[in-house]
Amino acid sequence: MKKVLLSLLIALSAVLNVYAQDYPPKNAPELEFALQLKVTLAEAFSIDNTQHGRRTVIPITGGTFEGPGLKGTIINGGADYQLANAQGRTELEAIYCIKTDDGVYIHVRNRGIIAGGKDADGKPTFYFRAAPQFEAPADSKYGWLNNALFLCTPEFSKDFKGIVLNVWRVK
Repeated sequence: MKKVLLSLLIALSAVLNVYAQDYPPKNAPELEFALQLKVTLAEAFSIDNTQHGRRTVIPITGGTFEGPGLKGTIINGGADYQLANAQGRTELEAIYCIKTDDGVYIHVRNRGIIAGGKDADGKPTFYFRAAPQFEAPADSKYGWLNNALFLCTPEFSKDFKGIVLNVWRVK
């Protein structure tokens, strides 16, 4: 019985050593800058105490975007729909369209999380990340937007009345 247990422990140790050598994985994805959106916003309004939390709607009124190989305007009429819970976590979903300078319309759906909290030392933390998805005409020069994952982070400025989103393509 001792020999069987010893054999199992040796085999398990060998398996764990193989996995330990691969951790952390060495094939982490890279990010490549794709574009920057400067989104103008109208006054937000909220619906308090829904069955899901506090719903806030922030109308999107326009703006511009630019990146390597694409440039244009943000179309008026979209909105950022946010749902906040009592623990300080907000889920967002912004739905809007952009139009390139050469006349191509692209639909954008950007989902993300905003969360406040405290770190291990009790200091306040702020997390805001989102993952935009693009729907571009597949046969256009912007079709590559359909076939990649994207990540965006906000940038706030006192000089700009809206939000700036920096978008990276996950390689």
